[in-house]
Amino acid sequence: MGARHTSLREPATRWTARLNARYERYVSPDGAWGCMIDSELTWFGAGGRGRALVLLAISVFVSPGGLEGAVQEVVGTDLERMTALIEAGEFGEVTSLLVSRDGDIVFEHYFDGLGPEARRNTRSVTKTITGALIGLAIDRNEIAGVESTVLSHFPGREIRNPDPRKGAITIEDLLTMSSILECDDWNSFSRGNEERMYLIEDWTGFGLDLPVRGYPPWSPKPEESHYGRSFSYCTAGVVILGELLGTAAGQPVEEYARALLFEPLGIEDPEWQFTPRGIPMTGGGLELRSRDLLAFAELYRNGGSIGGRQLVPADWVEASTRPHAQIDDATEYGYLWWLKDYAAGERSFESFYMSGTGGNRVTVVPELGLVVVLTTTNFGRRDAHPLADRLLTEHVLPAMR
Repeated sequence: MGARHTSLREPATRWTARLNARYERYVSPDGAWGCMIDSELTWFGAGGRGRALVLLAISVFVSPGGLEGAVQEVVGTDLERMTALIEAGEFGEVTSLLVSRDGDIVFEHYFDGLGPEARRNTRSVTKTITGALIGLAIDRNEIAGVESTVLSHFPGREIRNPDPRKGAITIEDLLTMSSILECDDWNSFSRGNEERMYLIEDWTGFGLDLPVRGYPPWSPKPEESHYGRSFSYCTAGVVILGELLGTAAGQPVEEYARALLFEPLGIEDPEWQFTPRGIPMTGGGLELRSRDLLAFAELYRNGGSIGGRQLVPADWVEASTRPHAQIDDATEYGYLWWLKDYAAGERSFESFYMSGTGGNRVTVVPELGLVVVLTTTNFGRRDAHPLADRLLTEHVLPAMR
């Protein structure tokens, strides 16, 4: 609809008004249709100029049986706008984006030109898979439980910086990033920062040898923290879990994962990274297809079940996706899952998600039956995670809620 011009006459005063209206029409395959009208009125006259939004309306007219088709068409249009913004670089270097609703893929786009079969390195996103493998080992009685102490799985190993408190560190402490080891990847001065680990041969030993952390006044002690845990992001702790898992299971982690998790999910040819000692890197860097990440997240959305088979114990899924530590006012942490509420319009939705450097995300929104896989190469951007949040809250959630 183009611009419309009218004249308004009052005693001794002449005004001119211009109405600008934007009209969009959506049509479903069965002929149902809806429209959106967004109008603005600007007026000119002796008293000056003014502007007002005079109408914002969304009307949907549906033929019999046509509501679902019409809604899907509107959703598709919203996601097309999002696609254009991604391609224009609004969200940096996005490589793929997949959205599923109740298990059905409703959006799938590969922006790097490599297609669906490419294995993408989503960095720490795949830490969460380590958590699932630990849960399977506990269910199979290969590990006693989350309260099992870490050092009991490394008998006879000489540990630097010995301290009785290190002997009390549990598997749950490492799953929740809240052990007393001085390990903080977000602090470049930390003795346990992952960049220092990569410089030596024995990555597990690097973690086990770390000293006990101190708690300066600006860092809350566990007893002063929510859930009794003081969060400190530590990749070395998840590396320790990997070697512990391989020892407890009596087989290489990559074979264990293939047999118990990947093959049932249809995940093929995962590309593992390995430590200098030949141990699979369970702290991140596992290269999977974007659809593989979607399948793993769908497993957790469905309480650990796939095709009627309980692949991961339901109680482990529940424990993994409830809070055990607080990161900040908006974010909590489970067993290698991040927990956060996302606002879309006037509503807020609970979510749990996998997260990696560069804003790589795999997000589950249970209330909407939604799984969103976002892969990027925004590794050098300080705003990478805020960009991922924006993509979800400004585009995906409004289109799907």
